[in-house]
Amino acid sequence: MRPFITGLAATLALLALAPAAVSQGKKAAEISEKARTQGMAEAPALAKAAGIACNVTDAFFIGKTADKAAKTNTSYYEIDCDQGVGFVLSAVEGGATTSFTCIEAGTPGPDGKPSNLACKLPGNADPKADLGPILAAAKVQCTPEAARGIGQSATATYLEVACQGSAQGYVLKTSSPIDAAQPVEASDCMLYDGGTSNISCTLRTKEERLAVVDTIAASANNGCTVKEKKYVGMSQTGSSFFEAACADGKGYLYRVDAGKLAQTYECAKAQGVMGGCTLTDTKEAVTEQNGLYTRLAKSAGFNCEVEKYAPFPGPAGKDIVEMACSNRPDGGVGVFGGPNDKPVVYDCARAPIAGYRCSFTKLDVNSYGSVTADLKKMGKADCAVSNARVIGKTASGTTYMEVACADGLKGYVMEYSADLTPLNTTGCAFTKDCKLPGNT
Repeated sequence: MRPFITGLAATLALLALAPAAVSQGKKAAEISEKARTQGMAEAPALAKAAGIACNVTDAFFIGKTADKAAKTNTSYYEIDCDQGVGFVLSAVEGGATTSFTCIEAGTPGPDGKPSNLACKLPGNADPKADLGPILAAAKVQCTPEAARGIGQSATATYLEVACQGSAQGYVLKTSSPIDAAQPVEASDCMLYDGGTSNISCTLRTKEERLAVVDTIAASANNGCTVKEKKYVGMSQTGSSFFEAACADGKGYLYRVDAGKLAQTYECAKAQGVMGGCTLTDTKEAVTEQNGLYTRLAKSAGFNCEVEKYAPFPGPAGKDIVEMACSNRPDGGVGVFGGPNDKPVVYDCARAPIAGYRCSFTKLDVNSYGSVTADLKKMGKADCAVSNARVIGKTASGTTYMEVACADGLKGYVMEYSADLTPLNTTGCAFTKDCKLPGNT
């Protein structure tokens, strides 16, 4: 889900309106000694009261506005910190002090006109250059080419950053006031291109950002001339996914890690990846692929009429897929290679032994039939397996798996070889390794 932030609209409006009545806006060369003296005398205490964590190394008093209706005066100061970003302070006489980063203060107003509160101190001459620690805290590799203020909420500051040498950009969510020592989040600007948030990126266009798909498709070297493209989203592990529809009717999903192509999925095989493809009509291809996997599964001795499938990451030359079957309650994970490789299918009950976990199959007493059969081979015919978990592997390559029994009596720990042959069993009454309900 894309973040939806409220309470930001007034921020830039305040910065746009306040300078109109400020009486002493000056260029850096025209900052008087008197304004600096007053700034250094008054601004450090105001910065501390505003929650800014820095030592003020330079400051000047910008000027004062009077609100006759509210009968209040507001003083403005610019401060330069010993580290991190600089700020403009808006201090209401007898009231609170509000802070804005120099990036926010220099952002044009809603009417597009330049801000009269843009920072002028020498140490704040290039506000975007001060974002290094913030980007490092967000674990983002980006040298800012441009930056702008998006706004503030009660607890956060939002900035947009465009990176040098690419169309990539980020929305930074930082503390308010901004502090690199506090948690920082960086979200790719592409997350906000769908129009479902009141945050948007404007330093680059959506088209400029999506141009990266052409580069990714070229690096995939799969003969795709990109006709349509879209950003799909980000996985929980931090991978970015893009879709390309090709001029020849094919389509692909691309997984990108740290800016590099990590994996390519044919749309016909990507049903279970980030919701599958939407730019390419894959119905016919999926039907053909179901038939192919059905034949491959049966050639491996696994009778499965494949009704849907999803790929697992695998080495080059290996096609590893989870399969759901229309003719049986348990699905399987197929490992299919080249014409000289023997196809292998692990039923979902035992797939965790081989390092795979099924998502289509609900594992219960009906789908653990293969493990129940393995127990019978080992002389344990009193247990219909209803649950299981992998305990771990041994140095010799065998795997231990705990199983629970449907009758609620204590189950067993089973030892399997790499080819899923059962080797030994130990009753849970005789080992402390059992953790499943009913086994302890």
